[in-house]
Amino acid sequence: MLYLQSECPKCHHDQITKSGMVKGKQRYKCKKCCYNFTVSKLGKEIDHKYVIKALQLYLEGVSYREIERILGVSHVTVMNWVKKYNIPKLEKIGYNPQYQMLNHSELLTFVINKENLEEGTAMITNVGAKYMVISWEKRS
Repeated sequence: MLYLQSECPKCHHDQITKSGMVKGKQRYKCKKCCYNFTVSKLGKEIDHKYVIKALQLYLEGVSYREIERILGVSHVTVMNWVKKYNIPKLEKIGYNPQYQMLNHSELLTFVINKENLEEGTAMITNVGAKYMVISWEKRS
């Protein structure tokens, strides 16, 4: 009998054997629960920090398309995360979020200038190696 290093996706038992081929893919069978399965597809997995950052930006009023441009994650993926984590739909707010991406030295210059922070409606967060400053302007 041939035992593999994998485990059963159903019961997580480690004693599985080869059990033929299905559509050109190797089929396996679990010795414990008799579950038949093929090797799972390795998809592109996104780091959880991007999920959190995307949801934070969404809650701050940044649109799906803008989040896509900022993080490089599809706007459809962001919409799916909003649905998956049951984030409530944002009501129309009277403020329009504006953002700018800055490197470290630009951020220092931005913070040193007191006029940039007088309004009290700015948030600074890091996105990868850059920093994002989000501010809100009253809609007219």
